[in-house]
Amino acid sequence: MLSKLTELSKNRMALGIFFFISGLRFASWACRIPNIQDQLHLNNAALGSVLLLLPIGSMIGLPISGYLVTKFGSRTMLLVAAFALPSPMIGIGLSTTAWTLAANLFFFGLTNNLMNIAVNTQAVLVEKHFGRSIMASFHGLWSLGGFTGVGIGTLMIGLSVSPLTHFILINIVCLAGMLLAHQHTIQQEEHVVTIKKKFGKPYAYLVLLGIIAFSTMVCEGTMFDWSGVYFNKVIGVSKSLTTVGYVAFMMMMATGRFLGDKFITRMGATTVLRASGIIIFVGLMIAVIFPFIIPSTIGFMLVGMGVSSVVPIAYALAGKTHKMATGAAIASVSSIGFLGFLMGPPLIGFIAQASSLRSSFALIAFLGLVMVGMSGKLRQ
Repeated sequence: MLSKLTELSKNRMALGIFFFISGLRFASWACRIPNIQDQLHLNNAALGSVLLLLPIGSMIGLPISGYLVTKFGSRTMLLVAAFALPSPMIGIGLSTTAWTLAANLFFFGLTNNLMNIAVNTQAVLVEKHFGRSIMASFHGLWSLGGFTGVGIGTLMIGLSVSPLTHFILINIVCLAGMLLAHQHTIQQEEHVVTIKKKFGKPYAYLVLLGIIAFSTMVCEGTMFDWSGVYFNKVIGVSKSLTTVGYVAFMMMMATGRFLGDKFITRMGATTVLRASGIIIFVGLMIAVIFPFIIPSTIGFMLVGMGVSSVVPIAYALAGKTHKMATGAAIASVSSIGFLGFLMGPPLIGFIAQASSLRSSFALIAFLGLVMVGMSGKLRQ
């Protein structure tokens, strides 16, 4: 028993390293976007068009990743992704035109998605052996890696280190960490044969999880892209304070992920999902009804807490279905959910243009109530 617990602890620590490194790598790229824009002399419209290639690569990679993880196993695909990811990221640093940057972003999204599906599949397998919720803490480590990446990136910018040198150094560290951690990932995977039947309960169940993930990722995308604009245009704070809402949201999202597993284990996944939807609704409505810096900051903190555990729960529940292989099930839910991340920010812009930014935030708030309704259907 002791040896089994020790091995499980090694599995969990190894996957924690993978999640942390994934967050570190992605944040390292994101914080150098302004430098790359200046290097290639791109205006905002051109940059926006080029950046779209990354999520397009991720979307196209979802079914491919699900197939590869199901066919060859998540452990093998983790290793493949570990070696594949440095190439497009370093290629981004080497890009001299918008076209080469776009191509590298596309393959960065593709390979990053393979890592995402493989590592979440491994996490589901480890969680099954533990017999309790641990998925949220893994995603908390991704957020912690993101904070670390921003900190390192800020230092690199301050030292005038080029994005290419920055990316090479980050990927050397990431590759070394992943190779060390890979030997402690789960080797014996559960291969589940998909039951041949018409669209029925197991598939409807994954669709429900996808809608829940979609709703929360619309909220996440809104916070990522529009929180600063909201504080600037609606609340009217100075430029130095426009990031207050975003930082509050991110801090509470990371904190919520580290605390989420305890609540999920004690209260059950569907109860936490319903509570999360209510918290998201309340948080956004506070910011809409009271457009002042203190209540809006509190509202954004509540949104961060509300969204923190939703995607980890959706992945964990998808991976536990016995009607589809784990990797394929996670890819199915992720495909629906990721559409929310893509559609949310543009939707906010269209509604804000037609009405107001406060109105668009109020409409997004009701997606929290959609999550409550969908969570109730999961119990049925």
